[in-house]
Amino acid sequence: MRQLFAAALLLCLTGVATRAEEVVAGLSQDNIDITASFEGSEILIYGAVKRYSPEPGGPPLEVIVTLEGPSAPVTIRRKSREAGIWVNTASVGVAAAPTFYSVATTGPLNDILAPDEDVTQRISIPLAMRAFSGPLTVSDARPFTEALLRIREADGLYSVETGGVHLVEDTLFRADFDLPSNLAEGDYKTRIFLLRGGHVIDQHRAAIYVRKVGLERWLFGLSRDLPAAYGLMSLALAVFAGWAAAAIFRIIRN
Repeated sequence: MRQLFAAALLLCLTGVATRAEEVVAGLSQDNIDITASFEGSEILIYGAVKRYSPEPGGPPLEVIVTLEGPSAPVTIRRKSREAGIWVNTASVGVAAAPTFYSVATTGPLNDILAPDEDVTQRISIPLAMRAFSGPLTVSDARPFTEALLRIREADGLYSVETGGVHLVEDTLFRADFDLPSNLAEGDYKTRIFLLRGGHVIDQHRAAIYVRKVGLERWLFGLSRDLPAAYGLMSLALAVFAGWAAAAIFRIIRN
């Protein structure tokens, strides 16, 4: 009986020791509505480090915060000039790539994150993309994935903000994220990592829901549920707009 009690006590003490520092975090908002006039939004992720004992010595505390949008399959194509015409000559499919992915850190990512931790947690942008879909038909897929990263970085959908996490006295932290106007609808997830010596000692997750509302949502649903009706309505609106413009032009001339 004494041995069982001692083992239970040792297990509890070990659990406390391994969780000596924990993340307590919150979001400025967890719902974003996309309307016809949506021009982007801002998300503030803030929190504190909860400790059960004095701060340990050794490597300094680092914080990484990621904000990831819903994933979708992507096909990356390469165009080549054949007989004077640009045609698709090769393609690579990615099983799932985040529609939005932003990383904020207290320091350079390569300096504060160990490579094995990056592989396990999939924190850096290249590792956030999942495996290739189907067999590869090219000898080297890196130019294709690098092209996808460049395009999405240029569109403001992928980013890494070194120093984007402000850590005060190794206890309080905050990170500000700017969300572009071309956000995809879906469930977004935030992850907060505490690190020492390149290794994750604790993490926290939270969700943000991005939804189309009002006329935007009605049109989106119509285009998906009744594509024929959506096409006819678009055609009718185009004809009406052309007729109205011609009528106004005639009135102005007279």
